[in-house]
Amino acid sequence: MIFVNDSSGVRNVPLWLGHTEASADAMGFADTIFPAFLFIVGLSLPFAINNKIKKGESFLQILFYILSRSAALLIMGFFHVNLEEYSAASVLPKAVWGLIITASFFLIWLDYPESMNKTKKNILMGTGIVLLILMAVLYKGGSPEAPVWMKPSWWGILGIIGWSYLVCAVLYLVSRGRLSFLILSWFLFMVINIAVHMELLPFRFWLIGDGSSVGLTMGGIVISGLYARLVGLGKTQRLWLIMAVLGIALVAAGLLIRPVAGGISKIHSTPAWVMICTGITILFFELAIYLIDVQGKKDWFKWIAPAGTSTLTCYLMPYFLIFLMHLSGLEFSGMLNSGAPGLARSFAISFILILIVGQMEKRRLRLKI
Repeated sequence: MIFVNDSSGVRNVPLWLGHTEASADAMGFADTIFPAFLFIVGLSLPFAINNKIKKGESFLQILFYILSRSAALLIMGFFHVNLEEYSAASVLPKAVWGLIITASFFLIWLDYPESMNKTKKNILMGTGIVLLILMAVLYKGGSPEAPVWMKPSWWGILGIIGWSYLVCAVLYLVSRGRLSFLILSWFLFMVINIAVHMELLPFRFWLIGDGSSVGLTMGGIVISGLYARLVGLGKTQRLWLIMAVLGIALVAAGLLIRPVAGGISKIHSTPAWVMICTGITILFFELAIYLIDVQGKKDWFKWIAPAGTSTLTCYLMPYFLIFLMHLSGLEFSGMLNSGAPGLARSFAISFILILIVGQMEKRRLRLKI
């Protein structure tokens, strides 16, 4: 995600590498990243909730955990999406406002050590909350002639994840992870997505919209459940066939439904895009199982491990880089913003940020929600 966001501004690169236009019936490499992110949220969700159940936490305790995580993602997404409409007439420069809200996220949701003095922790968290409120008060969006206040235009990447996580986590908790219920929920979300884009439903649902985001997340939950069930029964040999068939079938189904349900479009979250991306991610998950669990190649990925162990921190780090560059007047130009050298620069930035997060992680400087 860091790479595709950074490389989106690089000129003279192959079209298949980037995001496709809203009007295009197509998808590029970059269009597969966010749906994979949602799917992975679903993959990890059962393990997190099951761990809490095993620890003896009550239904209400786990529900509060789900609600607090969702709220954190929604708040961060809400603030960041309003950067898009930030007005030059505001009191603070856009880069300063962006730096302050991102730093506030760290103050509020930092993974504070249990040994830290509670007063100190509360002061730091309180400072973050006060700063966010102050930034909201100072915010001006739109044009100088017609300024507007903050509004949830589309909630942003983190906000979409927050809503999807909320719906799917609550369903998982209520069903206590019953696989048949989760499969039915996944099927229902996919049907809703198809019905909306075939104009069989004249409206979108509250919280789940057209069903695309929750469908991607619930797909991850179902695959995680199937994986755990087969491993628990000692029938891992069935895993390879089931995942391969399901992955290929979803890609094929996406291509088949493409002409009658809005084509392939990430921007419009069409059924073809959802199905193809889900299928691709299932196949890559199967490959990851083979490489890591079967072949024991975990060390192959050790150098990018912080992207998995401190994912939210990694996602937010580019904001610091971008805003600091704006304030200092630095920008990438010439060969560093074009073609192969530009892509190499984007790769380098991605890995440097991951390495920085790895060092931050050792010092407990990471977000935890």
